Amino acid sequence: GNSPKNGGGKKSASASEAKGESKEESNGGGEGAAVMGSGKGQEVTPWTAEADDQFDYDVLVESFGSFYIEEDIIARVERLTNRRAHRFLRRGLFYSHRDLRQLLDLYERGEKFYLYTGRGPSSEALHLGHLIPFTLTKWLQEAFDVPLVIQLTDDEKFLFKQDLTLERCHELAYANAKDIVACGFDESKTFMFSDLDYIGHMYPVIVNIQKRVTFSTARGIFGFSDSHNIGCQAFPAVQAAPSFPAAFPVPLRGSTDMPCLIPCAIDQDAYFRMTRDVAPKLGYRKPALIHSKFFPSLLGPGGKMSASNDNSSIYLTDTANKIKKKINKHAFSGGQETLELQRELGANIDVDVSITYLTFFLEDDEELEEIKRKYASGEMLTGEVKARL
Repeated sequence: GNSPKNGGGKKSASASEAKGESKEESNGGGEGAAVMGSGKGQEVTPWTAEADDQFDYDVLVESFGSFYIEEDIIARVERLTNRRAHRFLRRGLFYSHRDLRQLLDLYERGEKFYLYTGRGPSSEALHLGHLIPFTLTKWLQEAFDVPLVIQLTDDEKFLFKQDLTLERCHELAYANAKDIVACGFDESKTFMFSDLDYIGHMYPVIVNIQKRVTFSTARGIFGFSDSHNIGCQAFPAVQAAPSFPAAFPVPLRGSTDMPCLIPCAIDQDAYFRMTRDVAPKLGYRKPALIHSKFFPSLLGPGGKMSASNDNSSIYLTDTANKIKKKINKHAFSGGQETLELQRELGANIDVDVSITYLTFFLEDDEELEEIKRKYASGEMLTGEVKARL
C-alpha cells in the first residue's frame, strides 16, 4: 500500500490545483455519497474500512475529490519549518489533502493556523493505529508552532454503540486522554476536551451548522436510515464545529477567522466534506485537511486495527513481552512457506505487516530500504524482520 501507485506524493498536480484552486467537494450532499470510496472490493465510510485485498487509495482520492500531497508541498513544508519532513510525509503515509497549498500560502504571509484532531473513545487504551494522526499532529504543532484542539467524542460513541452507557463513554474519554497526553503535546498550546463537558461552549456553532444541513444531505453523505436514532443524525455537526475557531473563544483567544488544519485518516473525510460545504454559508473559512492511509491490522491487508479484536491490535498498555508475542504469532507475513523458498523467491513486502509497521515507525530511511531489499530478495527471513520490529 505504499507504492507510488497508491499515492506517496508521486502524482502530478492537476492544472487547477497548480493555480491554487480547489476541486469541488464530490457529492457533498448527493444521494449515494455514503458509498463513495466503495466498490472494487472495498468499503470506506466513517464507521467501516474494509477491503478484500489491499486498499486502493487512488480510488479514494478520485472518489472523494481530494488531491495528492506532492513532492513540492513536502519540500515547501521543509522550507517553512526549517526541518526535515516527518517520515509519514516523506513516505506517503499521509498522502492526500484539501487546501494544504492555500494554508501554506497563508502561513508564509504570516497568518498562523490551528490544528484540530480527535478520538472516539470506545476502548480503555489507544492502539497503534489511533496514534498515527496524533504522531503527525505533534510534529506539526512543533514545526509550525501553532495551537491545537483535540476533541474526545464520548457523545458519538454513546449514540452509535448500543452496548455502551453514557457514563462509560465519559470514563473512556478520560482514560484515552491519558494516552493522548503521553504523546507530548505542548501544554501551553493544546486544548483537549470531552464533548459531554464542553458542548455548551460549542453549541451556538453546532446549531448554526445543523440549521444549514438538510436531512437529505446528511443521509446522502453518511448513509443514515430510518433505524438510526436522531442523535446519530445530528452528530456530524458536533464533529464539524471544532473546524471553526468561533467554537473556542478562550483557547484561541477570541479569533474568529484563524485557518484550521485537520490531520485525520481518509475514512473521516465525509465529516469534513460536509463541513467544507457549509462553511461559506456561515461566513467561515473552509478547514484544510491531510489524510492518512490506514494502519493495518496485525492479521493482514484489507482492514485497519480494530479495538474489538485484541489479536488484531497492539495497545499502548500492552507489555513489551505481549507485543513481542503478538507480532511473532499474529503479524501477517509476506514471506515464503519454507526457508528454501524464501531464499529462492524472497518475500512479498507489499502485504507483509512487519514491513508496513516498520515503514510507519522506523525513522532511518536507509535502514528501511535495506531491510526491504534484503527481505524481498530472500537474504532476510521473516523472523529477522519481526525481530527488528
